[in-house]
Amino acid sequence: MAIDQVPLREQAYSLGPAQYGQPVHQPDEALAVSAWIQTRTGHHLVEGVAVAWTPKAARIRYTDDHGREGYAWVWASAVVRR
Repeated sequence: MAIDQVPLREQAYSLGPAQYGQPVHQPDEALAVSAWIQTRTGHHLVEGVAVAWTPKAARIRYTDDHGREGYAWVWASAVVRR
């Protein structure tokens, strides 16, 4: 079953490569997390998984309030492991 993606206009803002840095670690199995994301409508606490990280940031796959899947790089301080 296909999962709907968060529409571009509602996606979380994501850090760029210069911000999240190197090296990027991609685990064999994603880690369950809660994370704060920012969208054009404000800040939202979401549940998801960390699919990659650096010393400064994590790339999370999250589900929005409508059950749609999105991805964003966020600062490490915005992420808590569940």
